[in-house]
Amino acid sequence: MSENPALEPRPARRRPSRPGSRPSAPPVPQADHPAEVQASALRQTRRSHSTETAEDYVEAIAVLTETTGEARAVDLSKRFGVSHVTVSRTISRLQRDGYVSSRPYRGVFLTDSGARLATAARERHALVVAFLRSLGIPEHAVQLDAEGIEHHVSDETLAAFRRHLAATGARAPRTRRRQP
Repeated sequence: MSENPALEPRPARRRPSRPGSRPSAPPVPQADHPAEVQASALRQTRRSHSTETAEDYVEAIAVLTETTGEARAVDLSKRFGVSHVTVSRTISRLQRDGYVSSRPYRGVFLTDSGARLATAARERHALVVAFLRSLGIPEHAVQLDAEGIEHHVSDETLAAFRRHLAATGARAPRTRRRQP
């Protein structure tokens, strides 16, 4: 055991158990340790970044499937402004993680797990958009900011957004009840 408890390793945090949930914000370290405060925040940001692409892709696949009947790699490439190769690599990763299924020369389809993740991502996005609109932020900024915020916001903050919307009488998006 070190004389400085701030240097002791922390136990690893478990990943969220349900798709789309965000880990609780870790306890904020003492203010007299600003380096640890920053390190804690950066660890949380890295965890959020690790799921950001998966959430964006499954959300886009869900929208394309609903509107056109299937999501094709070429459609995803246009939507994200990336190459076909980038889409193919991302789809392979999503298949490995159990979010999508695909066959050569066919569309990409969400698995049950992918559909749950897409629903959670869409609901979170709608809540962030409603919250930002309730603050009177211009629509173009709402759309740009929501795209980044939705991937980095904790469940506690989302609950605060809901409370704010309820207190101000703003219309909060409907959310589905999660199955236990």
